[in-house]
Formats: sequence, C-alpha cells, structure tokens
Amino acid sequence: MPRERPTGTKATQFGRMLHELEIESIAAYSPQAKGRVERLFGTLQDRLCSELRLANAITIEAANQALETFLPDYNRRFAIGAAEASSAYRLLPTEIKPERVFCFEYERTVGMDNTVRLGEHRVQVLPGPRRRSYARARVEIHERLDGSLAVYHRGEQIATQEAPPEAPKLRARGGRLDPARPNPSKAVDREPGPGTTIAGNGDTQPKAPYKPGPDHPWKRAFKQPLTKSLHN
Repeated sequence: MPRERPTGTKATQFGRMLHELEIESIAAYSPQAKGRVERLFGTLQDRLCSELRLANAITIEAANQALETFLPDYNRRFAIGAAEASSAYRLLPTEIKPERVFCFEYERTVGMDNTVRLGEHRVQVLPGPRRRSYARARVEIHERLDGSLAVYHRGEQIATQEAPPEAPKLRARGGRLDPARPNPSKAVDREPGPGTTIAGNGDTQPKAPYKPGPDHPWKRAFKQPLTKSLHN
C-alpha cells in the first residue's frame, strides 16, 4: 500500500510518486545541486572553448570529432568514483503496487447518482459490503498509464467500470401554443361550408342565406311614445 502523504502539503504528481517510493528529491536551487552544475558549466565554458580553438574546429562535424577526444580525457582527470561500488537502485517493495504509484491521482466527490467524473469519463460506483451508497463521499480517482481508471475510497479500490451513457435531457423550448389553433390529433367532423365540394360526386351545395320571419322584432313597426303637453 502506498505511503500516506504528509498532511498540509500539495505535492505535484511527480513529487507524490517520489514520496510513495521513499525517494528524496533535491531541487536544483539547493547548494548541493547548484554547486555541481556551476562547476561543470564553468569548465565547459572555459576549457572546452580553448580545446575547440586548439583543434581548429570551425564546423559542427569537426567539433563533434574533437569532443570524442576531449570527453574521455576530461572524465579520466576529473571524475570521482562513487563511495559505494554497488548499485544504488533497490527493488520495489512487495507491498507497493506499481499501478497505484505510476499514475495520476485526482480527488473528487461522488455524485448523487454514485458516479465519479474525470473530464469526459464517468465511473460507476456500485454498492459494496461496507456501504450501500457513496454519494457525496470524497474519493481518489487514478488515471493509469494504460488509460484505465480506478476509484479508491480510504485506500480501498471500489470501482473501475465506466458508467453507462447519460440519457438526453428533454426541456421545454421557447414559444407557446395558440389555444385557438385546432388540434391535429383530434379529428372533428364539420358540415361543408358554402361552395365546398363534397368528396365523391364533385357537386357543390351552396348554403341558403338566412331570412328572418314575419314576426321578427326587426320587422315590427316602430311606435313613438306619447308625451303629455305641459301647457293646455
């Protein structure tokens, strides 16, 4: 199982990997690293320029040929042997799984649908023996070198399966339906209007105009109301 990261630190992916492998990283701005680099650059910028001038190297091919003679002599004169002749590499401990170290780790919160998102990917978290739902739980999602994904909760792997595609969301669009507009899904039988052709025989049946009867109020005589004169 990988080592726990120190609390309160925000290491990079490479720094996190070195910490889990118990490797100390010496940054370039440290005195140990800067001293070695500056001494090497000082030698190359001073002595190498003189060596190229003495070799009359004015082309890239001639400079490379001069380096084949200069570098072995330089290493013979200034190289310092290691304090220990044995290899500095050590075997990977058996409790460390390479796929859990050599990967990219991200912290995420499980959604209410028990899925974890990483970019365009969605991983489905199924119910497990410890809990039925991981909604709103903080987890780590690992993106491995082969492109696969794995979700870990408190050091335990709980999901590796891609979630099924999401169903499309249907939403009401702008605009309203005119209430006076007839509904095409409901067929309404209507009598043919004036000049309408009846299907089947091609004849037309014009509708007769409406004619009021003799007792219609419009045909009654208008009677002027009687008024009494104020003066006899």
